[in-house]
Amino acid sequence: MATPDKAPKFASRDPSHPDFWSDRFEQDFIPWDMGGVPQALQQYLTRSRPVATLIPGCGSGYEVALLSEAGWDVTAIDFSGAAVSAARTVLGKWSERVLQADFFTYQPPRPLGLIYERAFLCALPPAKRADIVSRWAELLPAGATLAGFFFFDDNPKGPPFGIGRAELERLLHAGFELADEREVDDSIPVFAGKERWMEWRRRA
Repeated sequence: MATPDKAPKFASRDPSHPDFWSDRFEQDFIPWDMGGVPQALQQYLTRSRPVATLIPGCGSGYEVALLSEAGWDVTAIDFSGAAVSAARTVLGKWSERVLQADFFTYQPPRPLGLIYERAFLCALPPAKRADIVSRWAELLPAGATLAGFFFFDDNPKGPPFGIGRAELERLLHAGFELADEREVDDSIPVFAGKERWMEWRRRA
């Protein structure tokens, strides 16, 4: 992590471009990185059966190891080459499950049962939200699940870009129904008190 006397300097200011994220990974400026797997996902695995899973915008990808060890067929993608390199370093024997790919064009090799949302929606500018939700709906067949963490905040600056509860429900309502939600009590500071674990089921 960068120290105050050696503040990082970034060439890219556009979080919709991979260079923005590569800059930060290359300079080890990743304040969103939890350094492990959140409790809510661990608990979700105990009550769910393994399915083909996609993790968009995976960052360091700690969850890939947990899912893989539990027998889940998981693929993680990120459009930043530096993020992919970081994840492969973290994951060791599971590193081949991380690919450099664009979420909006990536085609899974088999039908998905789960998309795991971990700070992907809030990483990209709000103008991308409708496209993200549309792509979720395209990738998930009826009955499949979109599950993970959703960041609620009204601060217009980001990333992370928070969203209002009403807006999230409006965006998801046509293609998904809320199946479950839970409080999160192990958030990192940037998300503390502002995120919820939510499970959305793809409508038929």
